[in-house]
Amino acid sequence: MRQRRSMGGIRKQRGRWIGLWYETGVKKSRVVGLIKEMTKGEARDVVAKIVAEGRAKRETSFVPTFRDFVENTYFPYYSRKWKHSTRENNLNRVNVHLVSVFGPRELSELKREELQDLLDGKGKKLSFSVVDHLRWDLKQIFDMAVAEGHIRLNPALLLFTPKEAKKPVRRSMTMKEVQIYFGALELRERLIAKLAILAGMRPGEIFALTWGRLTATHADIRQRVYRRKIDTPKTDNSYRLAALSEGLLAEIEAWRLRAIVTGDDAWVFPSERFTPLSKDNWWNRVMRPALNKVGLGWATFQVMRRTHATLMKAMGVDGKLVADQLGHSLDVNQNVYTQSPVESRLVIVNQLEQRLLVQ
Repeated sequence: MRQRRSMGGIRKQRGRWIGLWYETGVKKSRVVGLIKEMTKGEARDVVAKIVAEGRAKRETSFVPTFRDFVENTYFPYYSRKWKHSTRENNLNRVNVHLVSVFGPRELSELKREELQDLLDGKGKKLSFSVVDHLRWDLKQIFDMAVAEGHIRLNPALLLFTPKEAKKPVRRSMTMKEVQIYFGALELRERLIAKLAILAGMRPGEIFALTWGRLTATHADIRQRVYRRKIDTPKTDNSYRLAALSEGLLAEIEAWRLRAIVTGDDAWVFPSERFTPLSKDNWWNRVMRPALNKVGLGWATFQVMRRTHATLMKAMGVDGKLVADQLGHSLDVNQNVYTQSPVESRLVIVNQLEQRLLVQ
């Protein structure tokens, strides 16, 4: 029975010989001739020849290793669409967590259970975000392998992120904590914090600000600093006019009076070498020590932006206005067909500033 299955079989159907065989686990069939013109033995010989040719073709076909495919096909293609910052993160994550494990293995050898076992193991050590990215990496890599014809089915299609993966505690500050936060800082640091909390700006956007991008109502966000390099904003939605409250504008002008260079192309927050201020160096050397004194050293830039969104929600502000201010999206329909003018968002950032003042 096993020999017949491996060499294929035949059956009669409406005066024809139908050849039957399996190819990489999939049942195949084909009309091989008419019963009146071909004996049963001849029909079997035709099917056996088809099976043998298919087996020989598979044996001589090249199946790349996981490392070869990732380095020579996947990375070169997808890196064309990744931003510089995204490319560095993706290459490092895939190489460290996937290529190091599966590198010498052929793509066709890797099965779903083995891939899920890897994610389960990573979930015990890494954050939910990293493990979830790895799940997506595997799906995308094997999707491409299917498209290239190296494998028939994607073994990563049904993978899931294990529930054991650590989800971060997403903290935000209260109104009172924000007031303490501002009170613990000098002018420059307070201004940077207010651009994050009141205007909802990302750190890279703040440190990439030039004086020419600041107007009497808003900051025109067209670039960011990422790992000391000038880059474009994080997403398409990040290109925006971020409304600036009246009190914040007054502090910006006070800071301008102290600035050595205020030309349109000059950095608002320059280093001693007149390059954009380094976020990590500045945070560790100046910001964190000042905040630790008042018990708020945990309130990073992520916390500041989350605080902006949380306080706006508590004030009952329309979600679309907040999304546009932060440079986030709600859904495709809202972002394609509706846009909130900067004038509308001027109202909400002023409301937030006033609410903080009266607490």
